Amino acid sequence: MLLASTRSHPGVLKVTLPSLVSGAANGALSMWDLEAATSYCDDGLQEVTMHRPIGAVESYGITGLSFYPFDSLAFLASSYDHTVKVYDSTTLGLSATFGLESVVYAHAISPIATHLLIACATQHPTVRLADLRSGSTAHSLAGHGGAAILSVAWSPKNEHILASGASDGSVHVWDVRRSVGSLGVLNMEDSVGMTGHDQDRHRHDGKAHIGPVNGLTWTGDGGHLVSVGHDERIRVWDMAIGANTLANFGPLVRNTDLANKSLLVAPRELTPSNEDVLFFPNGRETLMFELYEGRLLKRLKAPHPSPSVSQSHMRGQRNVTDKIMHLSWRTHHIEMLSAHADGSLRSWRPRTSVDAALDELEQQEQQRSQLLV
Repeated sequence: MLLASTRSHPGVLKVTLPSLVSGAANGALSMWDLEAATSYCDDGLQEVTMHRPIGAVESYGITGLSFYPFDSLAFLASSYDHTVKVYDSTTLGLSATFGLESVVYAHAISPIATHLLIACATQHPTVRLADLRSGSTAHSLAGHGGAAILSVAWSPKNEHILASGASDGSVHVWDVRRSVGSLGVLNMEDSVGMTGHDQDRHRHDGKAHIGPVNGLTWTGDGGHLVSVGHDERIRVWDMAIGANTLANFGPLVRNTDLANKSLLVAPRELTPSNEDVLFFPNGRETLMFELYEGRLLKRLKAPHPSPSVSQSHMRGQRNVTDKIMHLSWRTHHIEMLSAHADGSLRSWRPRTSVDAALDELEQQEQQRSQLLV
């Protein structure tokens, strides 16, 4: 159920929580207070008021946002201007800048680690590691050949394990304590994995996808990795043995952008039967899948297009303004937020029995009104 909708600035790219920060293609950042009072639009949706606009602080579009893992008073922003910047959430001032000398497509910081390393996916064919503690960007992980790195994701259970996806279709798994080579690569043709004595060796060839890999995420228990590529396939990997589980997500998946794809696995304790559910931004809709079989559970679409979308239809233009650019889960809530290319932010919550009862009551009232006419 769509709960709320609001407008920020054109070309919103990223949303992140627990406080809400949005970033735009024009370099603007804005802070939002999700606990603030809301007003209601004419269509009944709640409208959230922008809390603290930071303004255009980046030279180029923002490619990623994340909060400091143990303290929401600081957040990071990566940009096409070859930098990752650290901002103070209280003063909204710039605290630090890491220059990486390459376009930064995405970044990730571990939610559990004490090492404070920022993994950066850039045009450079190595995974760059920026150290928040020392300010250094000298450490890098080589192994992707000459391919640009498009996606990175830290394990939620092991603070030293990192996965990276590249433009050549490869996915590497790293232990950042090792200075030479990766732990291995994932091969889409391997559904058996490394078992028994094979676990003592590492695979160093094979592709996870046919085409660039621009999305990675782990399940909450760290047991599985989810990847998506330009072959328009979502793959689920058993990370205990490095095997492709062969989950089939069907023909609806669309993925052609180089921009990082925000795959979202809902917290298991908040889903029915404690199952893993994947949310995938798919053009103007979000596809909701059961993770291990790839079964489509639901297609989430906004009930009303924005004015800019309606106008583009009237002019006969191709509608891309309502495209979903990013998904984020609101911590400690059963609520997902989506950022759209038309500048809107939307909030989604599951329907409750109260919602169903109200809908039924509304339908009954409409039927009575029709009988009276």
